[in-house]
Amino acid sequence: MSDLAHVLVLAGGLSYEREVSIRSGRRVSEVLRAAGVVVETRDTDATLVPAMLADPPDAVFVTLHGGAGEDGAIRSVLELLNVPYVGATPDACRVAYDKPTAKAVVRSWGLNTPDSISLPKETFHDLGATAVLARIVDRLGLPLFVKPSRGGSALGASIVRSAEELPAAMVGCFAYGDTVLIEKYIAGVEVAVSVVDLGDGPVALPPVEIVPDSGVYDYAARYTAGHTEFFAPARLSPEDAEACAAMAVTAHAALGLRDVSRTDLIVDETGRPFFLEVNVAPGMTETSLLPMAAEAAGRDLGSLCKGLLELAARRG
Repeated sequence: MSDLAHVLVLAGGLSYEREVSIRSGRRVSEVLRAAGVVVETRDTDATLVPAMLADPPDAVFVTLHGGAGEDGAIRSVLELLNVPYVGATPDACRVAYDKPTAKAVVRSWGLNTPDSISLPKETFHDLGATAVLARIVDRLGLPLFVKPSRGGSALGASIVRSAEELPAAMVGCFAYGDTVLIEKYIAGVEVAVSVVDLGDGPVALPPVEIVPDSGVYDYAARYTAGHTEFFAPARLSPEDAEACAAMAVTAHAALGLRDVSRTDLIVDETGRPFFLEVNVAPGMTETSLLPMAAEAAGRDLGSLCKGLLELAARRG
């Protein structure tokens, strides 16, 4: 049995990624129980704070995706209550969760990231969509990748291969947020690198290669079994795999993250990796990438989650 007497897994929430969060929370709870940890799973509702005040947990594992789970809000509440938790601080979450800001930070640390433009809805409307979008195509070229500046699970994201497709992609993206990030599309191998730190410094797990049947790693491809082929470890040369690992660890450090993160990147045909975004609450479902990386590294997921909770409890 674990020395952790009372662990809380937070799952659910009210973001667009609620169902994914519930699945992540269920998986984390299952592997922790298998590792001998007493676990309680709770949603973020009006009963949460009174419950934690009445019976403070030794540590909290946050499996909330999008919104309050990754923008620092729920972690601010946990700090207000002096409840220790796994993962990045509120300030670090706020920086990492905003994709244009995260890209600017990692670029200042020397990492490659695709050229991009972020465009708020107000600017899109006020300056005239047609003229602005035409200039974006002139500047970045085609194809483009369009996605919300915040949020995950590829909701609202799409590849734009012609100028005529861009307006519809923008409108679809605005359904998930008020600012759109438009990136130059980089063709190559899509890779995710998870980083864990159990107290001895951040270490990259083996990169996971993502090959969606449709060619686009969208919501369905992420969370529907059989829609995407994964290779863990990725089919990269040792040199390219090492470069990806170094990029993920550098991004983790540059953004001030702790405990666990996942960096998504593209390796182009020359073997050059490009930073796309980072996730401070990586998915933990049956089709999620961090569990695959842990298995490829020969790490038991339950022991890994337990170790992160024990570290958080000691920190608290």
